[in-house]
Amino acid sequence: MSKDKVEYARNTELPILKKGWKGNVTINGLYCNRVKENQPAIKDVLKWKLGKNPQKEEKKNDKFKLNRVELTDFSKENNKIVWFGHASFLITINGKTILTDPCFNNIPTIKRLVKIPCEVSAIKNLDYLLLSHDHRDHFDVKSLKEIVKYNPKVEALMPLGMEALLTKSKLNHIKSQTAGWYQSYKIDADFEIIFVPSKHWCKRGISDFNTMLWGGFLIKANGKNIYFSGDTAYDAELFKDIEIQFGKMDICMLPIGAYAPHFMMKNAHTTPEEAYQIFNDLKGELCIPMHYGTYDLSDEPLGEPLKRFTTCFDANPNKLKQLSVGEVFEF
Repeated sequence: MSKDKVEYARNTELPILKKGWKGNVTINGLYCNRVKENQPAIKDVLKWKLGKNPQKEEKKNDKFKLNRVELTDFSKENNKIVWFGHASFLITINGKTILTDPCFNNIPTIKRLVKIPCEVSAIKNLDYLLLSHDHRDHFDVKSLKEIVKYNPKVEALMPLGMEALLTKSKLNHIKSQTAGWYQSYKIDADFEIIFVPSKHWCKRGISDFNTMLWGGFLIKANGKNIYFSGDTAYDAELFKDIEIQFGKMDICMLPIGAYAPHFMMKNAHTTPEEAYQIFNDLKGELCIPMHYGTYDLSDEPLGEPLKRFTTCFDANPNKLKQLSVGEVFEF
């Protein structure tokens, strides 16, 4: 029996900010979480797809729909966050503009339920794209090509391994950097962007499971920490360590949907209550929920994630900022 080949991956041109961190563990060339999990088993996928949804009638009767407002403010003067639905945020800070995980269209077999708040052609003068991982509801080639068309000088900040996906998508002409967990990108700006851990996995095709890394982003600016998680499941040690390394989070953008059935989703996404626990682990000051209402990805009714998440903040309602698609939040 051959022995597994364990190595540590990092971008040798970027600094590592966690003392003693050797890089992301790879096993036989594949990335893994802090505690290794395998990709979803075929039997679990079949159990989900062929089984009965216990919330079927509730989901059928759910009339939840995201509110959308037209976005007209594209100035770089004020620090602000605008939700474009799902995991896409337009963030303006210190005169620079950042876009996270742009996915503006239908994805294979799944319809987008709310339009983005403007024409893609209105999104101009972007400085950075933050791309958290390779799943099609986060890395959408059509959306990225439209963005690059109107922003040819944009720079993509990505996880290790994603340069191969840029090449495959014929987007390798844009400026880009890859990083491992706890590494800070080299950017010419009055703030810092750090790639931080999440608990997830990657796969787009038949044979590319975990050939790329995944994670979230921390933006440090003006003495504040702004955190975008990307996709993640819950791992208490992981999120507590982020807070230990970088301090409390002033603004957290956290995913609250696509969690049912639990046996299928528990190693990929959080329940609303687990997202709230992440917020507490990070000692968060303000939370903006995401990853709900834009695509119907799982078994829970569309309106359930926000309802359950809002309940978590009953004792501290001022710490929750629910955004409409296109709403401008200044900070």
